[in-house]
Amino acid sequence: MKDESIPEQQLEPGAKVYQDNLSQPAKQKQKPSWLMPLGIGTGLGIAIALGGIGVVSQLPVSQPKAVANKATTKPNPVMTVTVATVETTRVVRSLNTTGTIAARDLIPVLPQVNGLQIKIIPEDIKEGAYVKQGQVLAILDNSMLQAQFSEARAEVESRQADVGSRQANMRSQQANVLSYQAVVQQRKADLAQAKAKLEEAAKNFQRYQKLATAGAISQQELDARSYTLRTAAAAVTVAQENIRSAQANVLSVQADTGGALANIYKAKADVQSSIARIRQLQTQLKQTVIRAPISGVIAEKLARVGDVTGIPPQTQVGTIVGGTQKLFSIIRGGKLELQAQVPEIQLAQVEIGAPVQIASDIDQRVQLPGRVREIQPIVNDKRREATVKIDLPLTDLLRPGMFARAAITTNTSLTMAVPQKAVQSQPDGSVILFTLSPDDIVSRQKVEVGEPINTDLVEIKNGVQLGDRVVVDGAGYLKDGDRVRVKS
Repeated sequence: MKDESIPEQQLEPGAKVYQDNLSQPAKQKQKPSWLMPLGIGTGLGIAIALGGIGVVSQLPVSQPKAVANKATTKPNPVMTVTVATVETTRVVRSLNTTGTIAARDLIPVLPQVNGLQIKIIPEDIKEGAYVKQGQVLAILDNSMLQAQFSEARAEVESRQADVGSRQANMRSQQANVLSYQAVVQQRKADLAQAKAKLEEAAKNFQRYQKLATAGAISQQELDARSYTLRTAAAAVTVAQENIRSAQANVLSVQADTGGALANIYKAKADVQSSIARIRQLQTQLKQTVIRAPISGVIAEKLARVGDVTGIPPQTQVGTIVGGTQKLFSIIRGGKLELQAQVPEIQLAQVEIGAPVQIASDIDQRVQLPGRVREIQPIVNDKRREATVKIDLPLTDLLRPGMFARAAITTNTSLTMAVPQKAVQSQPDGSVILFTLSPDDIVSRQKVEVGEPINTDLVEIKNGVQLGDRVVVDGAGYLKDGDRVRVKS
């Protein structure tokens, strides 16, 4: 019978042992042929079972070893990063608006004398130049006023001479009055003497009349005494008439004196009138030199050499102020303001004195501080906006009419902040940052950001806590769970 045993290399170890045991009785005694397939099947089953037991017996030993290796091995850092700590900082809330630069106080310079030609304008008088109060802006042609001034001076001198002549006449008249008054006094003395003679003649006539009645004297002697009496009476009458004549002369001379005095007053009035005319011309001559009424910056230069004051050129029809041609306009002290427009609903946030940051879209150099000076009381009924006037510092970067932006400070508060480089914007619109654990493992953290605080920091409303460490440099290349190395 042919040997049908399984080759050794095709059997599992357990099956091989079974085969060796099975082959020994075959050498000693032949078995029935029907037992051979049964033995082979039994051996294969035992071999398969022993092989499975061997595999299972190896699992409990290898699996704990792998877990132990995994627990003791740390991943290598993926990169080196810098970190910052979440800290509190003061954040300024502001209201952003726009407006127009304007002069805070624009003063027009008007000619005080009309009808004169502009003769000179200094070369340094131009728009944008700073002028001091009293500085010469223009000089008008004053030749006609100079001629009038000379005539007025000659007229004053003539009238002053007339006053002197009339005063001399007045003194002569006053001397005549004194002379005639002396004549009156003399005539009064003559009258007194004539009266005394008359009284004596009357007494003599009465005495001689008694003697004539008694027959002691002749009628001829009585007639002589009567004639003497009549002569003395006539002398009294003449003396009285002389007094009246002398008094009339005094009154006449006094009347002439009054006329001379009136003429003096009139001459003096003429002199004063001429002097007033001279002063007026002097004032007008001074006004032909147009000076800066205030110190400031020339905003407009409308005057040209050759123009006539009071007659604006056709190009300056809109430069009439109070019926007078405007020559220049000056910004008082060079001070400007920003007239910002603030919506009605935000007006309550603005306070007088609030600090403002001014910027320009076309000039990056414009980063200027300002302050709210005034809120106009009227709200535009069409745009529902109010004008807020903001004082600006002195600068050469701004001009009236320019457009500017303003950030008006509304309040300040303390808030959490991190460097702007730490936050990462996501495609879905959210913002994240990576916090760092004590073992330098990063965790992805979704946060809510507020306003930028400055060019370096940004406000964090929630998502982190004070003292948390966040990744700054390298945050854009990390994923949740990475281990990093912190740069000192």
